[in-house]
Amino acid sequence: MVSVRSLYTTPSSLTYHDLPWIITHREDRCTLCGQCTAVCPTGAIYLTYRRQRMPKLDVLQKKRSNEYRHFVGIRQHTTIEKRCIGCGMCSMVCPNEAIAPHPNSNEHRSKFFMNAKGEAQKRGGRRNEPGKTILDRISFGRISMLTDPALDAGRHEFNINTVLGRILPPEEYLQRKRAGEWIPPTREIFPFIIGSMSFGALSPNMWLGLLQGVAYCNEVLGIPVVMATGEGGCPPWVLKSPFLKYIILQIASGYFGWDEIIRAIPEMQCDPAAIEIKYGQGAKPGDGGLLMWFKVSQLIARLRGVPEGVDLPSPPVHQTLYSIEESVMKMIQTMSMAFGFRVPVYPKISGSTSAKAVLNNLVRNPYAGGLLIDGIDGGTGAAYNVSMDATGHPVASNLRECYLDLVRQGRQNEIPLFAAGGIGKNGNVAQNGMAMIMLGASGVHVGKYIMQATAGCLGNELGRCNVCNIGICPKGITSQNEKLYRRLDPDQVAERVAEVFMSIRTETKKIMAPLGRSQSLPIGMSDALGIDDADAAQRLRINYVC
Repeated sequence: MVSVRSLYTTPSSLTYHDLPWIITHREDRCTLCGQCTAVCPTGAIYLTYRRQRMPKLDVLQKKRSNEYRHFVGIRQHTTIEKRCIGCGMCSMVCPNEAIAPHPNSNEHRSKFFMNAKGEAQKRGGRRNEPGKTILDRISFGRISMLTDPALDAGRHEFNINTVLGRILPPEEYLQRKRAGEWIPPTREIFPFIIGSMSFGALSPNMWLGLLQGVAYCNEVLGIPVVMATGEGGCPPWVLKSPFLKYIILQIASGYFGWDEIIRAIPEMQCDPAAIEIKYGQGAKPGDGGLLMWFKVSQLIARLRGVPEGVDLPSPPVHQTLYSIEESVMKMIQTMSMAFGFRVPVYPKISGSTSAKAVLNNLVRNPYAGGLLIDGIDGGTGAAYNVSMDATGHPVASNLRECYLDLVRQGRQNEIPLFAAGGIGKNGNVAQNGMAMIMLGASGVHVGKYIMQATAGCLGNELGRCNVCNIGICPKGITSQNEKLYRRLDPDQVAERVAEVFMSIRTETKKIMAPLGRSQSLPIGMSDALGIDDADAAQRLRINYVC
């Protein structure tokens, strides 16, 4: 008999009930096929064999004996390193519905032991903040059947597209046109943009599927969707293809892949949709980007111009520039010159109290093509917990302040504002996006929603999965492991991209029709918005409704 005092425990010894996810297993249904253990990305479950003693008491004969039962089944690891992440892949492959993860409703203690080896906890994907957001609570009103009748969403023609690039005042435009002077380049695009997710952060199959879907939307459906590359460069075959016009090339502080982009300029069949200069992102404005070494495969290394299997951290700021003012003066003009002043160039910044100062510098710069503000829910991959949960600025109020500042200057129709971070976080992508547009945005960037809607991403705001940063994505969306990303069919991803944007277009019409708008997007049309929170209504300068 083992003494209680002799049991070996460690500071991180946990039980099943201390873990965030508990795996339930039905022995009566299990056939021990082992598919669940083979597909588990963290190795949280394993097949085990044990002998269990069953005491037997014969009351009549006053005898005691033992019977033994041999148990073969599934057990769950209780170590932090092999904890269940709740992805549910075991349930997907189980032929008998014998296994499933369930969230621990008790106050689990695993978060106290996530900092193994002195490393603070990181996670990828989400801030783990459930519930409705401010954007989810905004409703659309302003229906007057007398002075402003509603339109027929199914029969009227709606101009849903927006403009990317600097828009000159009519008088100045005509004057430059007559004189043959340079006119800032613009692009007519769909207001819902696939946000910056790099080739490296995403798997090759996922990235290819997105590009195929974007090309189909443009060339077959007539929806001018564009996608941003993130800071991982762009595959050479895309740079030299006609599909480049649907791509926003991002240059960030790591400058990964830009040697190849610059060399490819003479061989480009067309110009990219725009150039995005990243100075910050919402969830980790002081960290910069990070691609872990196990995601730097041979393909990624060749694309980014780095050795294989090394960490690729990006500095939080551009090391060659002193300030955002200097970048406005130098970097935007430099990138414009590289593409012959034919491509819109705009910066991406993290939401902050100084966003208006950045915007005012852009207003005075004739080469600035817009401004993208990334809120606290944007750029959450491979971020520290404390950065995602406690660092950043919500995007709605930040964008609203910038738009109202442009209104006071009378320049709201010149510099387009774009917003990112949390758009469609709970699945309401069209509602969230149109709310941001009516608050002053010319368009929105969408990331997490696209991964969930087009590839079946399993993560949610309750801490499920969220392992985008460590290369073990069970769906193969964010993994560079061929065995994992081969699970993802790029053709099916492309099909879902087309379906998603057709749905967004339909829902956008349903929102615009009651407003009586058909010729243009209702940018800044805040009198159509209402919310049941008096403080939020006052902060955003919209109607308080209850």
